[in-house]
Amino acid sequence: MKIKIGTRKSKLALVQTQMVIDEIERLFPDIETEVVYISTTGDKIIDKPIAEIGDKGVFVSEIERAIQNNVIDIAVHSAKDLPVFLSDGLEISGVLKRGDYRDVLVVKKDHTIRNSRDFVVGTGSLRRRLNLKKIYPDISFENIRGNVDTRLDKLERGEYDGIILAAAGLERLGLDTDERFDYTYYDHTQFLPAPCQGIIAIEGRKRDFITPIIKEINDKNTFLSFETERYIIELLNGDCGMPLGAYSCIKNNEILITLSKDSDKIIYGNDNISNRFKLAKELILRL
Repeated sequence: MKIKIGTRKSKLALVQTQMVIDEIERLFPDIETEVVYISTTGDKIIDKPIAEIGDKGVFVSEIERAIQNNVIDIAVHSAKDLPVFLSDGLEISGVLKRGDYRDVLVVKKDHTIRNSRDFVVGTGSLRRRLNLKKIYPDISFENIRGNVDTRLDKLERGEYDGIILAAAGLERLGLDTDERFDYTYYDHTQFLPAPCQGIIAIEGRKRDFITPIIKEINDKNTFLSFETERYIIELLNGDCGMPLGAYSCIKNNEILITLSKDSDKIIYGNDNISNRFKLAKELILRL
């Protein structure tokens, strides 16, 4: 059996795709895989914030059409980049175990973070801006686009004093120990991540030949968090312009949900996993 796997061309996308391939080959050594590279609108337009060129679909629309047209069998996504609703006939068949969910403020080695207007942080995310403003109320921001390597290069050249990145991406690329930089990590009690941050999602056709294979590599607890955080996005009609933060953690058959719509009011609650959607609704009513 051969499986065609679609992915964007960035280094991070390729690393994440290889992680999925490794899991498939670990459980199904007789399956052959082929990687198909696809350029998306979000990859082609890199001089504008995502909110100005569309919603999160700018990273997946072309890939979803390739699945629907049988050009590829599955696609690998950073789950936080998925739009609220998938295209007709498609589903997230599984996810890998969640990586580090946290956001990281990166500065050049031995550079002190200053709470002043002349300290400029690169990020196009309103959520990240609002979160960091709570910690450093006087700092300034400028937009930044490009892959992780490009952003780190811009930081090293002095175009910014700091940049905010996802910890999981840095770790997967082996850049979390780059000696050129210092890293400050923020957990969900200080700085809520984007919903599904750190999760790798596998998208395919519903009830397809590959569905049972993907379900075998699916991490069940991560999938429950993925479903819950996606449900929160849907309830709030969240898009890439909304500063929505959400994180869920599962332990001993209970789920803890922390969420915020604008970083100002953060609420949390816990319940049995079976009540996770009910809990999400109740918490949203308290926002």
